[in-house]
Amino acid sequence: MIFKVYYQPSKKVNPRRENTEVLYLDTDSEVNARLLVESNTEYNVEFIEGLDEATLAYEKESPNFKLTEF
Repeated sequence: MIFKVYYQPSKKVNPRRENTEVLYLDTDSEVNARLLVESNTEYNVEFIEGLDEATLAYEKESPNFKLTEF
């Protein structure tokens, strides 16, 4: 399943909505997605959303869509 991870680039700076970024992961669970991001980056994970087929098709139309691999 593809997960959309909303995150702040740094844990040292107070979170601001304007700084929220996203990445996409292909993994088996939300828990595993969080573990992958937290163990491979210094990102502050805000929210993880599982994408259904219709939402994934919409997201793939964005030029910013790219699956992240660790």
